[in-house]
Parts: sequence; C-alpha cells; structure tokens
Amino acid sequence: MENMFTRFSIIFLALFIFSCSPKANDTAQNNEAQAAEETGPFGGLALYTLRDSMAKNPKETLKKVAALGYKNIESAGYSDGKFYGMTPEEFKSYLSEVGLTPISSHHGDVTLDKADQMIADVKAAVIKYFVVPVPPMGHFKFNPETRSLEMSEEVEEITDILNTIGEKCTAAGLEMLYHNHDMEFKENSKGVVPFDYFIENTNPEHVNFQIDLYWATKAGVDPIAYFQKAPGRFKSWHVKDMDDEGRFAPVGTGKIDFSKILAEKELSGMEYYFVEQDMTFGQSPLEAIEISHKGLAEFGFK
Repeated sequence: MENMFTRFSIIFLALFIFSCSPKANDTAQNNEAQAAEETGPFGGLALYTLRDSMAKNPKETLKKVAALGYKNIESAGYSDGKFYGMTPEEFKSYLSEVGLTPISSHHGDVTLDKADQMIADVKAAVIKYFVVPVPPMGHFKFNPETRSLEMSEEVEEITDILNTIGEKCTAAGLEMLYHNHDMEFKENSKGVVPFDYFIENTNPEHVNFQIDLYWATKAGVDPIAYFQKAPGRFKSWHVKDMDDEGRFAPVGTGKIDFSKILAEKELSGMEYYFVEQDMTFGQSPLEAIEISHKGLAEFGFK
C-alpha cells in the first residue's frame, strides 16, 4: 500500500506541475486516454461476491461491474432455468450490451437428474465452464460448532458423480471444473486426501479444476505444489487475499504472494481468473472489488 501511495503522490505532483500549461494539460489528458484505450477492461469477477445486490437489481449491478473495469464474469445465480431471473439468451445479450463476457457458471445444486438441463442452459448462455463448487448431491455439510465445511467420506462416489457430469459437459461442448474449499485438502479417517484422490481418479478429458487460492492457503497447502502434481489441469483460479486474522480480503491488501503463484500460470494451465470475496469486512462488496481490481494490476494480472 505504501508503494501505491508513493506512486499516486508522484503522479499527482507531476500533473500539478504540468497543469500550469494548457498545452501540457491537453497532452496529459491525451496520454491518459491512450493508456486507458491500450489497457481496456481486464480481469474476471465471481458474481457470488455481489450476490445480495445481484438478487435485488442484477442489471444495474452488472453495469457497475463493467464500469469498474472488469471484463469477464462468473455466474452464481442460476435457478429454474434462468440466470438472475433472465433466460440464458437474455443473460448473454445483456452482458454483451454492458461489455461483459460470461466465462463460467457455478452449480452447487447439480444432481445427475438435473445436470442435462443445467448444462443445456449454460451452453445456451454461451458459457464455457460448468463449475461444481462443492461436493455434489449432499456430500458435504456445514458444522456450526467449528463453523467449517465438512465433506462426506464417500470420496469414490463423489468422484464417480464428477466424472459422469464431466462426460455430459464434454458431450455438450462445455468444460467441467471442480472448485475447492479447504475441506478437500484434509485427510479423512480412511487416510485419503480428497483433492489428491480427485486428481488421480477423475478423467482429465472431462474433469479439471478451479483452484481457490484463498482456500488452498487456508488449508495450509501450496497451490504451486498442486500445479506440479497436476500440470495443466487448473484452468481457472479464484483470487482473493487473506488478512492477518485469516479472513477474506481484497487482492493486494493481504499476505498471499500472488506474484509467486502467477509466475506459474503456464504450469497450472490457467486460462481465466476471477476475483471473489465471500465476505467483506468494513467495506461494501463493490468497494472491495474495486480495490481488488487495482490490486490485480499491481501483481501483473491481465
């Protein structure tokens, strides 16, 4: 943050000095416009971060997301064949209207019975990735005492479900990704680390991964070690920081070394990344994603 403050101070001083000349001021404005044109919108946002405002007024919220400079989005609001109350075609059309591109969609309630219709709707919205964000079909629960997610020990059954859904996605021209929390990295009573089991027993032709860098860090594992374990299979990343208390934080305000992780982008296979912040503390979700978008640029995300 100190470096960012220093940078803004230098920029402000330079603008103040040059502003005494109308010609210099015009030149500065032209350079700023040119830089904005060259950079353009970049980065992705997981709309789960804005779930409350998306539920109330999705179209206005999406306009604000685009205005903050985001280019891609990940949906987390599918229900009854619609995305945030819009048909797949309406959703895609409106996103195009405001300058956003849908890349992926989360479907935590997917079942083998419902998968075909969900996949068809994701395809109709011209979305590339069908993401399963939790162990499907009731294979996890929230423990109120520890305030943590716990998954069932039926890892083989979960893997079979993921492979089946993945095959359905491939047949429809989509790609399926599984998204982690911290529970998948915890060894169960059978001595199995679920995420390792998924890597070893899912078919990479049909199932790959969206790594959540916060939750991996929370679990005490090194994301890069997993890139080495399954190179090319981490097609998407969730990018959110961790503060000193271990809470979610905007990108660039916490202690996760994103530069080190980003250096292994090619090893991981990452094609897209999405800012996500499950909860914000002392900030509104919109304020948090604005900070994160600036943080992305500081780390070299494009």
